[in-house]
Amino acid sequence: MMFRNLTILSASAAAMLLLFSSGASAAAIDPDKDLREQLLAIPLTPNLGGDTTVDTVGPRAFRSIAPNADNDLVFDFLFGQRMFDVVWDHYIISPALDGLGPLFNRTACRECHEGNGRGQPPESVGAPMKSILIRLSVPGQDQHGGPNPVPKYGDQLQDRAVPGVQPEGQAIMEWEEIEGSYGDGTPYTLRKPTVKFTNLAYGDMPEDLMTSPRVAAPVIGLGLLQSIPEENLYALADPDDANGDGISGRVNIAWDAVNKKMATGRFGWKANVPTVHHQSAGAALGDMGMTTALFKTNLCEPVQKDCIAMANSMAASVGSPEIVPEMFDPLVGYMMLIGVPQQRDADNPAVQRGEQLFHGIGCTGCHMPTQVAGDDTLPALQGQVFHPFTDLLVHDMGEGLADNRPDFGASGSEWRTAPLWGIGLTYEVCLCNFYLNDGRARSISEAILWHGGEAESRKEVFRNLGKDQRDDLLAFLGSL
Repeated sequence: MMFRNLTILSASAAAMLLLFSSGASAAAIDPDKDLREQLLAIPLTPNLGGDTTVDTVGPRAFRSIAPNADNDLVFDFLFGQRMFDVVWDHYIISPALDGLGPLFNRTACRECHEGNGRGQPPESVGAPMKSILIRLSVPGQDQHGGPNPVPKYGDQLQDRAVPGVQPEGQAIMEWEEIEGSYGDGTPYTLRKPTVKFTNLAYGDMPEDLMTSPRVAAPVIGLGLLQSIPEENLYALADPDDANGDGISGRVNIAWDAVNKKMATGRFGWKANVPTVHHQSAGAALGDMGMTTALFKTNLCEPVQKDCIAMANSMAASVGSPEIVPEMFDPLVGYMMLIGVPQQRDADNPAVQRGEQLFHGIGCTGCHMPTQVAGDDTLPALQGQVFHPFTDLLVHDMGEGLADNRPDFGASGSEWRTAPLWGIGLTYEVCLCNFYLNDGRARSISEAILWHGGEAESRKEVFRNLGKDQRDDLLAFLGSL
């Protein structure tokens, strides 16, 4: 059975009435009661992905199929995994695997998502950007209300190209060190990036340029995140802070290229993409220059004559789209059904104290521990109770984290709440420890210390905790 029709539509309001199970217990969502209170009342279990949870650690912790998936899907899952790992080329030798570029950043999905995990910034100033990219825009909006591309360069700097084509240029990240201290006097150092450009092939960047470095995010549990009923996200939103808790999460409405309409954003650092299908096709084009049935036009800007000539030549030899549906559909299905690793050390007293602190500090105001899947999704995901620790909403995180680059309804200081499941396996999966959208945080504690805006008061509580309590909170996060 090949994965087909993987665009999951928003569930109806009736989906909120579904019965769900968590371990041996069962409960029901009551549409007449506060959804946040009901979700927070569900006990956390080590099965972070519900029945899709896998008991796997190490480099392959993010690579397994959801164990409750139909056996008929295993072959297609493994084929989709192969598509995720395959290195694309441009040599017009094997049309099935050719079509890379002409402009691109990486040659395979796994180059950015090592082990399906997160990316990292360059190891040193001037070092190659291996799993991070630079978004570009100028003031204004595109035809769908999204970021306005930069003339001659588009919306993403392409730092590589096939032979015979000039790369657009290179980006260099430099770091400003910022000293601080915890309430008990323990010092810490944060770092903030600046981006500079060199070897620009098509002239200087405009003076009103807006940039945003973006490391690759982990790709686990994406099908579950897509399965959350749209109505639930709106029920969790509080754009005007009606409850007075200082948190005003909002749904970001973005262009859905699959269904050709505006829709609820869920994926990307600013929740600017509605579906896994859209996200996958956008990455194929933006990161590798590979066309799909969804995005059929190459990236070449009108001024990039050598790029256009090469694209036309490749299209004549390879055909269009370059990633045919027989390859692309299993790739999407693969990402929909990647299992979520189990929480570890749940019985450790430090982990349990850390969980209590997580709730007591108010981290759940954005990092909602529990979500419930609707029924308009793949059978393995239907009705699952899972623990992603996100509300998928965008929140104002303050000027310290601002990239000052709006993205649909998300302002320059707003970011989607990042899921926390799997965060404790970061190093095991990618041999790296970098967090936040640009990888500036070199530890989970640094990531917390960067929280501002709506999270400022919670950050300050963490900063003023004693070392033992900080260690307990970090032990809990490390168990996820």
